[in-house]
Amino acid sequence: MRTEVTINPNLITWAITRAGLDRDEFLNSHPIIQKWIEEVKKPTVKQLEAFATKVHIPFGYLFMPEPPQETIPFPFFRTGTTTTNKVSLNVFDTIQILQRRQDWITDYLIDNEQNELSFVGKFNQNTKANVVVEDIRTTLGLQANWACDFATLEETLNFITSKIEEIGVFINFNGVVENNTHRPISVDECRGFVLVNQQAPFMFINAADAKAAQLFTIIHELAHIWLGESAGFDNLNLLPANNPMEKLCDAIAAEFLVPASTLIDIWKDKPSIDYAKRYFKVSPIVIARRALDLNLISKNDFFTFYNNYMESFKQKKENQGSGGDFYATARKRVSVSFASYVNQAVNQNKLLYRDAYKITGLKGDTYQKFVTQHLH
Repeated sequence: MRTEVTINPNLITWAITRAGLDRDEFLNSHPIIQKWIEEVKKPTVKQLEAFATKVHIPFGYLFMPEPPQETIPFPFFRTGTTTTNKVSLNVFDTIQILQRRQDWITDYLIDNEQNELSFVGKFNQNTKANVVVEDIRTTLGLQANWACDFATLEETLNFITSKIEEIGVFINFNGVVENNTHRPISVDECRGFVLVNQQAPFMFINAADAKAAQLFTIIHELAHIWLGESAGFDNLNLLPANNPMEKLCDAIAAEFLVPASTLIDIWKDKPSIDYAKRYFKVSPIVIARRALDLNLISKNDFFTFYNNYMESFKQKKENQGSGGDFYATARKRVSVSFASYVNQAVNQNKLLYRDAYKITGLKGDTYQKFVTQHLH
C-alpha cells in the first residue's frame, strides 16, 4: 500500500535551493516534484526519502512546518571586508560533522576526567604576535627554526600535524564532505575553519589546497585556539580579512613559520625566495608572503609569484589524476588521534559499533580494517 504524506511545498523549493541546485532545471528534470509543489500530487514516504538523499538533507526536515534557519555558530571571514555566517551546503555539512565529533569527544574526555587544555584562550587580540608565537613554540617543544630539519614540505606538514595532535588538538584534512567525492569543498570558499573549546579544539584543513597553503592555514588555526575564538576563512591569495583577529592570526602564522629576524638576515645576503625556501624548508609561497609582510617584495611581485605557483599546483594536480590509498586518506580525514579515542570507547563498551561507524564515517569491515591495520 502506498502511503502518501502531506508536507509544506516551501520545504521542497527550500531544499532544492539549499543544495545549490538551479530550481527550474531541477524541476524540469523531475516533473513529479513539480506536482508536489503545486499540491496536485502528494509524495510517498519512499519518494521523499529518495528526494532527501538527492538534495543532501536530513529526512526529518521535510516534515517541519517551515524551513529551519541554518547558520554557523562562528564568523566566516573573507579576504577583504566581508564576514558571513552563511556558507555553501558542503561546508555547512562538514561543520556539522565536525561539531558532532567534537561534542562526542568532549563528553568522553570529561567523563574520563581529563583536564581542560590550558593554552585554549590563553591570550586575546591585544597580545603581541611574537608573545603568542613564543608560547606556541614552548608548548609544542619547538625551536624557532624547527622546519629546517626536514627535507620536504610533506615531512614538515606531517611533523607539525603530529606535534599539534599530541597536545590535544584534533586536525581533519579533507577536500570533500566526509567520504563523498561527489561533494567537493572549494578552496576558494574555505581553506579551513576551527571549532574552539577548552577540552577538544577541532581544525578542518582543506586537503584540496596546496600543501604550502595547508601549512599556513594550520598555524593560522592554531593561533585562533590560543586566542580562544572559533572562525572560518577563505584566505584568498593567502591574505587575511580586514579584521583585527584575522590579521593577528596571520601575523602569528607568518612569524611561527618564518621568523622575521632570520629572513631579513638571509635576504641581506641573497634576496631570493628560492634561496630562503631552501633555508627554512617551507613552501616558497610562505616565504613570499612573509617577504611581503616585511616589505622585502612589493604586492605586485607577491601576487605574480603566488598566482604562478598556484597555477603550477593546479596543473600538477590535474596530471596526477585521482586515486590514492583510501586508508591513508582516512587517517587524515578522521584524525588518528580522534579515531584512537573512538576505538578505545568501543573496547570499553562505552560506544556502540554503529555509533562508531557513524561518527567516523567508516562502516562495517572498513572500520574494522582501519582500526586494526591503519590506526598506528
